[in-house]
Amino acid sequence: MMDAGNILTQCLSGSMHWANAWVLWLIPVIWILYLAIKKRQVKSFRFSDLSGIKTTATTKVSLLKFLPLLQLTGFSFLLLALARPQIFLKDETIKANGIDIILSLDVSSSMLSKDFEPDRLSNAKKVADNFIDQRKYDRIGLVIFSGEAFTQCPLTSDHEILRELLKNVEPGILEDGTAIGMGLATAVNRLKNSQAKSKIVILMTDGVNNAGYIKPQTALNLAKTLGIKVYTIGIGSTGQALTPVARRYDGTYVYGVANVEIDEKLLSEIAESTGGRYFRATTGTELSDIYRDIDRMEKTTIDVKTMKKYSEEYRYFLLIACMIFGLAAFLKYFYIKPLIN
Repeated sequence: MMDAGNILTQCLSGSMHWANAWVLWLIPVIWILYLAIKKRQVKSFRFSDLSGIKTTATTKVSLLKFLPLLQLTGFSFLLLALARPQIFLKDETIKANGIDIILSLDVSSSMLSKDFEPDRLSNAKKVADNFIDQRKYDRIGLVIFSGEAFTQCPLTSDHEILRELLKNVEPGILEDGTAIGMGLATAVNRLKNSQAKSKIVILMTDGVNNAGYIKPQTALNLAKTLGIKVYTIGIGSTGQALTPVARRYDGTYVYGVANVEIDEKLLSEIAESTGGRYFRATTGTELSDIYRDIDRMEKTTIDVKTMKKYSEEYRYFLLIACMIFGLAAFLKYFYIKPLIN
């Protein structure tokens, strides 16, 4: 908000912007009507001698005549406020990188393995959340899979809802297992009707395809046919890791040491066949770097918007109107009233 001096300068220079400019035409109209009515009401009287007329109430009489003018001025400032005066701040140019992206995330129980701190899934959700935050002008959706696949969030530009849904993802929502073909096919299905120039899937898993009724090769062919690029990420350290091996009746997991097995050959084939890339993340830092690399590679500017920013300054005019109405009310009911009575 600017100070009153700057606002006055803007008004006098004609650089003030009025969002409801048509309201300004009402101001000269009401003044013309007021003057026309006042002219008709003026009458003259002839006195042979003025000595009998009291002059003690001269000031109050003058104020009484001035009162309609004061009220009309207040009403004029009220109309100025209704006209929404705005002061130009700046031009803002936005280059939108419009890409439709589906994140396909493995949520099988093995994603709770402790070779990442605190576990693989927590790291995956954290870097995905940061990635979503960076892609302000893209539509992004979320698919989760384990032994089956489910669309957690369709393509949306409302990233706050998407991030909230991502935060709530946990193992156990779906049947356990690793259905890579299902995870990819479901993601591809969400992009098949997209009109975006660039459509990509980021698929992250820590295992080998061992479930689902859609084979990975079938999903791969579908992605190629629809021109969808797939980036694949294998998450997990090398060697062995503390991994869930069983589940207790209360839902908690029993951990044991197990070999880390990721079908890197399959993930590489999916990525290379669709024009994407395969990445291997053995640490949380590497996983963050991978998402940054993908963010840099996928920049397709499709739109440029120039936005003019204004600040709303109606408050000053509304304040002046209230002050004038307050003064008019004081004069009428407290100062002049005895004269009227």
